[in-house]
Amino acid sequence: MTPTIAAPGVAAPTVASPRGRWIDHWEPEDETFWETRGRSIARKNLVFSIFAENLGFSIWVIWGIVVLNLANIGIALSVDELFILTAVPNLVGSFLRIPYTFAVPRFGGRLWTTISASLLFIPCLLLAIVVPSGWLADQSHDTQLLVLLLCAATAGFGGGNFSSSMANISFFYPEGKKGLALGLNAAGGNLGVAMSQLLVPLVLIIGVPAAAVKLPVHEVHMAYAGLVWLPFVVAAAFCAWWYMDSLTQAKADKVSYKRALSSRHTWIMSVLYIGTFGSFIGYSFALPLVIKNTFPEFLAQHTFIATYLAGLGFVGALLGSIARPAGGWLADRLGGAKVTLACFVGMAAFTVLAIVGVNQRSFATFFVAYMLIFVLSGAGNGSTYRMIPSIFAALGRREGGDPVDFKRRAAAVIGIAGAIGAFGGFLIQLVFRQASLDVAAAVKAATSPAEKVAVAAAEADWSLGALYVFLGAYAIFAVITWAVYLRRTPSGIAGPDGRPV
Repeated sequence: MTPTIAAPGVAAPTVASPRGRWIDHWEPEDETFWETRGRSIARKNLVFSIFAENLGFSIWVIWGIVVLNLANIGIALSVDELFILTAVPNLVGSFLRIPYTFAVPRFGGRLWTTISASLLFIPCLLLAIVVPSGWLADQSHDTQLLVLLLCAATAGFGGGNFSSSMANISFFYPEGKKGLALGLNAAGGNLGVAMSQLLVPLVLIIGVPAAAVKLPVHEVHMAYAGLVWLPFVVAAAFCAWWYMDSLTQAKADKVSYKRALSSRHTWIMSVLYIGTFGSFIGYSFALPLVIKNTFPEFLAQHTFIATYLAGLGFVGALLGSIARPAGGWLADRLGGAKVTLACFVGMAAFTVLAIVGVNQRSFATFFVAYMLIFVLSGAGNGSTYRMIPSIFAALGRREGGDPVDFKRRAAAVIGIAGAIGAFGGFLIQLVFRQASLDVAAAVKAATSPAEKVAVAAAEADWSLGALYVFLGAYAIFAVITWAVYLRRTPSGIAGPDGRPV
């Protein structure tokens, strides 16, 4: 089929290919096209992309709440085993982000959003049918853990949605508006974390007497944690199929990926995204479990927070999600590298405050510190994603290549960085798990009364080792950002207005 050719400055009509509703002519940089046709189409696709991505995140992180309630259905696991269950969906979602990005040019944004939303039926049904079954409760410990790991792994389908959604939406918007658009798309998805962490603890105890809920072990309806999402899965798939579009030019082909993989900026931005998004998603998965095992005395005195609000873990995800578009907006105006550097410096500073909170056994200090870390990680998510198209647009101008080719490279980098950044969340949970294992080993090795007293104190502060690791990592990320994208060198990368990216 031959695409329609439009006169300069005149919006061409959309043309549908035999594969479905595809748009062959798309020029968001043309102001006339954007104002007369492009803006409305882009906004429509953004809205339904956000809906599907929000649902994906909600289901991706659901095991962060499920693990807190396994003892209530008769399944007893150690702390390190619980961290494995929260880490597995994080790991699976990270790996799926690469093929999910390739799926957009293969199937189109419309069809792939429909497929990826429909796949969320699997983790919801497994959580509703298999996890609370009497059969599982009667199995051996090893069998229970294996079945739970397989069920948790399917929640990773929700983590893959992010890269395909971001890569797809990046083609709909002009360069000067990508920061806010990508920030809104990502923030809408990220809000699913907070929604899941707030909604699921309440759904689990529907119909359970309030007096019973206050007990250390109480009845929960685990099946509801999966069933509650099924109507939304249907709605997301329906809306994607009936209302979204696919762009013919939204191609991140093998050549684009090969060229992106050969660029050092791909790997640098992937590392930086580990520090921003890796922190956001890693802490989102782990924080409820960390709070439960670091401040049990606080939660014992505040049963409403412990039982109904999952230790207030949802607040961080909410703040980080809201901050993401703000980070993109600031990056559009100040430069993404400056905003990213400020975020890493702030995250390091507030990690120090979190360490103080653990040392002083102050939940308030620890909680405030982590809420601010969430805000900065969210803003950093927006600023790092804004840096990617700016960097490759600048490289295109320097090398004199085809602008569309460099847009495709940027889309490829978004997929690669998204996958590697999400893997950073898995690393965060491994660090927390290792900290719990180290303390458990020390408890087992203690023999004398003095050693047991020392170990008991260390056990209360088990998360300190992990926090020191994170502090060092943020310092390294800050240095990389400054050295590569802010330090003035002859080979520096400049944004569209000549400022650093």
